[in-house]
Amino acid sequence: MPSGNDSCMRGQESVGYFSCLIGLWEEWIGLGNLEDYLNYLDYLVWVFTPLVIVFILPLFILLFLYLSILFLHVYKRKNELKEAYSNNPWDGARKTLATLWDGHATIWHGYEIHGLEKIPDKGPALIVYYHGAIPIDYYYFLANVIIHKGRTCHSVADHFLFKLPGFKLLLEVFSVMHGPQKECVNALKNGHLLGISPGGVREALFSDESYVLLWGNRKGFAQVAIDAKVPIIPMFTQNVREGFRSLGSIRLYRWLYEKFRLPIVPIYGGFPVKFRTYLGDPIPYDPNLTAAELADKVSMQLFVV
Repeated sequence: MPSGNDSCMRGQESVGYFSCLIGLWEEWIGLGNLEDYLNYLDYLVWVFTPLVIVFILPLFILLFLYLSILFLHVYKRKNELKEAYSNNPWDGARKTLATLWDGHATIWHGYEIHGLEKIPDKGPALIVYYHGAIPIDYYYFLANVIIHKGRTCHSVADHFLFKLPGFKLLLEVFSVMHGPQKECVNALKNGHLLGISPGGVREALFSDESYVLLWGNRKGFAQVAIDAKVPIIPMFTQNVREGFRSLGSIRLYRWLYEKFRLPIVPIYGGFPVKFRTYLGDPIPYDPNLTAAELADKVSMQLFVV
C-alpha cells in the first residue's frame, strides 16, 4: 500500500493536489487522521469557552466603571464655564450615570429594590450592607437613591480603590471616602446618607454562597452611628453571590491577603440572575447600647430584612 508521499510522487490522477498536501501535512505532524484532530479541537473549544466567558464578564463591570470615568471627564470639560456659576455642577453627570447603571440593572438582572421608602428624603442615616464579590448591587442602590430620592449617598471604600488609575474623579463625584471614623461622623452630622460594608474586601473575596458575614471584631461602623446619633438601615441583596463569585476558598489567596493585603483573588461570573435588594427597618439611635451590642444587633437583622 503506497504512502501519501508515494502517491503524490507517482502523480496519480485520482489524487488531487490539495488532497496530496493534506496527506503530506498529516504525515509530517504525525497525525493519522486530520478530522479526529479537528474534532478534538472543537471539543476543547466547547469545554473551555464557558470558563473563559465567566472570567471575562467581571471585566465588563470594570470597563463600565472606566466608561463612567470617561464620561465624567468629558462632562467636566463641557461644563468648565458653568462650574463657576453653579452650586453643584455634577448633578447632571450623576443622574446620567445613575440612569445608565439602572438600565444595566433592569436589563441584565431584572433588578428590584424593596423598602426604598425607608431611606429618608432628608437627614442622615447609615446604610450597612453585605459585600458581594463585586458590590454591583450597591452601585444599583446608589443609582436608585439618586434617581428616586434626589440624594447622593456617601460611601466608604477600601484604600486600594483609591490607588486604581483614573478612579480619583469617579470617587470624588460620588462622595467616596476611605473611612476614618471622624470623617464618617462628620458626613452624617452634615446630614448626608452614608453606606458602609463592615466586611469590606475580606468579605467580598472570602465569603461564599452561604453568605457568611466576615466582620470579625469590627464595630467601628456602630461607633460612628452612636457618635453621630443616627439610625442604621440594614441592606441585603438576594442572589448577589450567585451573580458573581470568587475563588477565595483557595488557601494561598487568603494567605496573600492576610499577609500582604493583596486583593488578587480571581472573580468570575456576571451571570444574569435576579437581584432583589431589601432594606430593613431603621435601627434607631439608642444611647444605652454599646458599639459591640449595636454591631451584634445589626448583624442579626441584616438577613432578616
